[in-house]
Amino acid sequence: MHPTVKPALRRAWRNLQFVQFGATPAHAVVLGPVDTTTGSLLGLFDGTRGLALLREEARALGLSEERMEAVLARLADAGLLDDAAVGDPAADALRAEDGTLDRLRADLASLSVVHRDPGGAIRRLAARRSMRVQVRGAGRVGAGVAALLSASGVGAVEVLDGGRVEPWDVAPGGLPAEAVGERRDVAARRLVGRSAPGARVPRTARGPRAGRAACSEPGLSLVVVAPRDGLAAYAPDPLPADDWVATGTPHLYAGVVEATGVVGPLVLPGGTACARCLDLERADRDPAWPRMVAQWRSGRQSRVPACDLGLASAVAGLTAAHALAYLDGELPASTGARWETSLPALDWRSERIAPHTDCTCGAAGRREGVRASDTGRGQDTMAG
Repeated sequence: MHPTVKPALRRAWRNLQFVQFGATPAHAVVLGPVDTTTGSLLGLFDGTRGLALLREEARALGLSEERMEAVLARLADAGLLDDAAVGDPAADALRAEDGTLDRLRADLASLSVVHRDPGGAIRRLAARRSMRVQVRGAGRVGAGVAALLSASGVGAVEVLDGGRVEPWDVAPGGLPAEAVGERRDVAARRLVGRSAPGARVPRTARGPRAGRAACSEPGLSLVVVAPRDGLAAYAPDPLPADDWVATGTPHLYAGVVEATGVVGPLVLPGGTACARCLDLERADRDPAWPRMVAQWRSGRQSRVPACDLGLASAVAGLTAAHALAYLDGELPASTGARWETSLPALDWRSERIAPHTDCTCGAAGRREGVRASDTGRGQDTMAG
């Protein structure tokens, strides 16, 4: 082990005895009281020294081995300790790839803030390489999500869509202008490959919770449903989702409909509300809803769907962040809930979606998981 106090958390002394790691309340931790000698020891935890050398330098400061171990344990308990040389085959493989880890350094730093365990950040970053995500839709939202997931280290990102790229599909970070006229799936595949930080390593591995049941395709960790016409995300058709529910495939809806952006729900089959639950609940509140939805879905849609570029980019970014949180082992706020924002005010609001008792998905009466981030972080003490 090469201990390091997580460098992504900014350090500041509140006074002569208490030191704060982190600027924002979500992740800040205050340690203290810390005497001068212990403060000097903290400065040695920078990832360049193994435990044997640290013991020697601690003795030179007049601190016993037991005292140094106690400080390390306290830092670990506070979620402030990382391991710069964690021994893990997947992490070692990631380090060995030329240039890949450098592209992902900022992501690694962010993961170290979110995940408290030493070495947890690089383990999760390495685990992304064995995951497979399918994005259904290659418009402004879907293509952006696919590019972001690939750039974040997800090993295999597949994009499914038909037709050819239209001028209004083009977006920064998504399909480029030179792709106009190409098949959407081919252009999206090229975008995913160009966005990847290194060699993509497709594996037959499931996400952290997808293993409860067989996926509809081997190794599928998550499906992101991001149709070019956002109505299919706002009012998703339950029929295409039946296979995902039946096979336990997690899926996340996202899109832009008219001037409203939608992220969620993230559906964990058998545990959270599905598209059919959403459809039944909306019909309970508005008896005319099924009739209107049937009219909106019917017939040939020749018009260009409204999709503001800034709103689409925001939805794509938030969707990718929620997807990555799930792939990294968390339950993001879109689990069993939908987030919406509308132009021009752009105030995000969320709505919980309860499993419907008349739905056959089996989620009604089940207890949803608890996000690990809900455990919180706060203040710790360290004897001087």
